[in-house]
Amino acid sequence: MEIQPILLPGLAMVALTFVVMTVMYRRRVAQMLRERIHPQAVATSTQAAARLTDCTAADNFRNLFELPVLFYFALASAALTGQATVAVQALAWAFVALRIVHSAIHCGYNKVMHRFRAYLLGALVLLLLWLRLAWGLLAA
Repeated sequence: MEIQPILLPGLAMVALTFVVMTVMYRRRVAQMLRERIHPQAVATSTQAAARLTDCTAADNFRNLFELPVLFYFALASAALTGQATVAVQALAWAFVALRIVHSAIHCGYNKVMHRFRAYLLGALVLLLLWLRLAWGLLAA
């Protein structure tokens, strides 16, 4: 079975999601051990928000299930409809790169305007990707 190159950006996004998940759990467990927070004390999101102070990785983890849902479906659509052109693949990799930048900022120094620019550029790239796919589907 030959791997379709259009699926590789999706694999990269999955890897990014697992990296952020690992960062989130390491930070949460470290804080819970350091401050002796019982797991039941953070059983709900409201309780966790009240007790856990470093939530940037958790926020970013949730964010990786918002716009990327449209991204994953775009990749599947491109693969299934034969639209995995060089332009579509370039847009897909650009989206992944911008999501990596967004996650690095969000989980790192978390400057909101820097993070917003990366998010906005990623959203625009995703929009262009979908416009390209829609054009190909409607023109067929």
